[in-house]
Amino acid sequence: MLLLHRAMVLRLQQACRLKSIHSRLCIQACSTNESFQPQRPSLTFSGDNASTGGWRVMGTLLGLGAVLAYQDHQCRAAQESTHIYTKEEVSSHTSPETGIWVTLGSEVFDVTEFVDLHPGGPSKLMLAAGGPLEPFWALYAVHNQSHVRELLAQYKIGELNPEDKVAPTVETSDPYADDPVRHPALKVNSQCPFNAEPPPELLTENYITPNPIFFTRNHLPVPNVDPDTYRLHVVGAPGGQSLSLSLDDLHKFPKYEITVTLQCAGNRRSEMTQVKEVKGLEWRTGAISTARWGGARLCDVLAQAGHQLCETEAHVCFEGLDSDPTGTAYGASIPLARAMDPEAEVLLAYEMNGQPLPRDHGFPVRVVVPGVVGARHVKWLGRVSVQPEESYSHWQRRDYKGFSPSVDWDTVNFDSAPSIQELPVQSAITEPQDGETVESGEVTIKGYAWSGGGRAVIRVDVSLDGGLTWQVAELDGEEQRPRKAWAWRLWQLQVPVPAGQKELNIVCKAVDDGYNVQPDTVAPIWNLRGVLSNAWHRVHVHVAP
Repeated sequence: MLLLHRAMVLRLQQACRLKSIHSRLCIQACSTNESFQPQRPSLTFSGDNASTGGWRVMGTLLGLGAVLAYQDHQCRAAQESTHIYTKEEVSSHTSPETGIWVTLGSEVFDVTEFVDLHPGGPSKLMLAAGGPLEPFWALYAVHNQSHVRELLAQYKIGELNPEDKVAPTVETSDPYADDPVRHPALKVNSQCPFNAEPPPELLTENYITPNPIFFTRNHLPVPNVDPDTYRLHVVGAPGGQSLSLSLDDLHKFPKYEITVTLQCAGNRRSEMTQVKEVKGLEWRTGAISTARWGGARLCDVLAQAGHQLCETEAHVCFEGLDSDPTGTAYGASIPLARAMDPEAEVLLAYEMNGQPLPRDHGFPVRVVVPGVVGARHVKWLGRVSVQPEESYSHWQRRDYKGFSPSVDWDTVNFDSAPSIQELPVQSAITEPQDGETVESGEVTIKGYAWSGGGRAVIRVDVSLDGGLTWQVAELDGEEQRPRKAWAWRLWQLQVPVPAGQKELNIVCKAVDDGYNVQPDTVAPIWNLRGVLSNAWHRVHVHVAP
């Protein structure tokens, strides 16, 4: 027995030494009992009960050996049973019914049970459902902390297939093959050309819209411009000198920075479609965003080329470096009087929120025309000229114009209507969203409001009963300068939910400093292109019992 005892002790001592590090790691990772810590037994005994004690120690050692072997088996089984998932499999898990999966690096997580516990609200986490967390963590850096990663680790279910990390190849003949990578939170209205808007819950999260989720309106493939060889051609006035400006040359002009909201003429077009079919992208409430722009004033550049105000009508025409297969570039124009007015603050911008312009937003230079429809803010600017008539571009002469509801595609005459420049007063609700269920007690309503031409928003009225009664919302954001209110006002209203109400018909309307107010319904302002959609915005929600 003593020989057997000594042999057993020796073998278990060796086993403990060989497995010590592995066992500690494995038991910590695999054991369901976090308090379990393997203890090294004492292998010495003495006295009259040595024999009995020896057998007891042998039993203890045998038990410990069994535990170590079991834990080793469990760890090996866990390692061998790691599930491998494809990105396609992950992307199919986007609802409570299918399970809500996300990825971080090469790891896959099932966060279905955590969605309702997410501190930022379920809707924020659902934006990443079926895809990577990284783009959203880049927006909200507070997530990239050890305790958040430890929390996430509890929901890990497997790994991504390594083959999925290889980017798919795209035919080089595709004119959109070189388009930039976009943020997955954007709600895509068309892929080629790319047009997308941020979801409502992110749109008014910040007064300044983060660059990755700024709404994108492209008409053609995105050009890839070399900043070192870039030149902006400015046609000189008669007797003046034409300019060929590099980026460095533009930086030599005095730099100005202004906060400006851009809005597409088709923002909220989807609401006009509900009245009658229109032609155009189905923009919801997100074809609007705000940034801090930096660059040279257009009036300074035009003055250097010899231009000045004249008594006859004139227009500044812009051409972009984006073009279709025939070589036709995107173009637009604004009146010379606006371009030459220092108070209008028109910029040749090369910065957006303190960074070089992103490719989707006009790198290296774009026009920013405060208070004017987004269609005139030409991106990837290549040429500027002053002409007696407005641009002959299709997008100036045959698009972005408003018509009577009685005009259809058989009777429309684009020459009969002026091009849209300044936009009418606008507002929309971003939270809660249509169809949501809100808690009884108190509801918080959020949104944005803006008016074209530098007109300040002075009030936003909100109704919970479809417009029968109204309350005034609180305005947030920068104070607006007289006649230079280039940026939106964010607003919110915290209000008790009327007792016994099972649903709310929330409505908002904005008033600007010219006392212009939004129309109450869409039908009277319907037009065949679905532009200038600024009726009261309406959201229907349910109230939780």
